[in-house]
Amino acid sequence: MISRNPLANVDEYAATALKLYLQLPETPLKASTNDKRTAETLCARGISLATVESALLLGTVRRLSRSPEMPPLSPIHSLAYFLPVIEEILYNPVSDDYLVYLRRKVESLRGREKAFKRR
Repeated sequence: MISRNPLANVDEYAATALKLYLQLPETPLKASTNDKRTAETLCARGISLATVESALLLGTVRRLSRSPEMPPLSPIHSLAYFLPVIEEILYNPVSDDYLVYLRRKVESLRGREKAFKRR
């Protein structure tokens, strides 16, 4: 479980935020310098890793929930893609139960995406 408070160590915070980002579908295999800078900025702003995780999951669920008949979206190239969702979560935080739901939903949609690509 992600702590509700930002980590005191900026490097540790950034590494955790980037790990959460990179494990999502449709994200790069490795973080860029700009991604690291974005994560450091989030830490400096005092944004909790729980908020970051919630935004990453919510943004991913929204992307993966699109109808398979719609044209595919291009892959995500930057952690900055999620900044508007982070702002949304800051003004409308998600509950712990909803965070659990988002984690499960990403996993189920990841499976759907793999099955759809095999067709």
